[in-house]
Amino acid sequence: MPYDLITIPCLSDNYAYLLRDHDSGEVAVIDVPEAGPILKELENRGWSATQVWLTHHHWDHIDGLPDLLALHPAKVVGGKADAHRLPKLDQAVSEGDTVSLGALEAQVLDVSGHTIGHIALYVPKASLAFTADSLMALGCGRLFEGTPEQMWDSMQKLMALPADTVICSGHEYTASNAKFALTVDPANAALISRSNDIQAARDKGLPTVPSKLSTELETNPFLRPADPGIRATLGMQDATDAAVFTEIRKRKDSF
Repeated sequence: MPYDLITIPCLSDNYAYLLRDHDSGEVAVIDVPEAGPILKELENRGWSATQVWLTHHHWDHIDGLPDLLALHPAKVVGGKADAHRLPKLDQAVSEGDTVSLGALEAQVLDVSGHTIGHIALYVPKASLAFTADSLMALGCGRLFEGTPEQMWDSMQKLMALPADTVICSGHEYTASNAKFALTVDPANAALISRSNDIQAARDKGLPTVPSKLSTELETNPFLRPADPGIRATLGMQDATDAAVFTEIRKRKDSF
């Protein structure tokens, strides 16, 4: 399925995305931390934004929306459970709903934890998942509203996607996430190699997202609470996966 995916750095460490369906020319903007970089990218490519997909209500994902809509009067899509805290929505969606962008179709997942009502959008034909502050490169979002159990449930939904899914997350936190990951999974050769690659990329000013789900499954400790090595490091060999996940999240919060 022909499409374009553009990753746009915003603010100090945020990312927005453009997803363009070739057949229709429709363009979705996924989250709007600030309008300037997004408007510049659209202008440079000669594209018009036709939709905006909002993942959650935090200011650094929505503040640029008014300025974007002033030049691109796009349809705004967001979570129904979060609608009272989001800008006015043209389409309020819940888990199980779909959003159409030309020939592309996005499936809505409830990935509450970072916030209640946070959604992710999975586009099967493009093998893309826009996860914002739920599943992140080598991490997961801080639990501002939800419980560890809710976030672990959300992680399991995303872990069940095809391994070749590209995870489009919302922040450039990967280098610090890697340093923490090594404290709970120090013998993971894939993690050690990835950490070195991340540092080399950041030294050159290059982004470390998006990332493949297969890579996250190998290296992201928040997807690996069943791993014997992590359990041994934490002294939790007989604990449930949810309990191990909770301990990892607790340690990351104090890291």
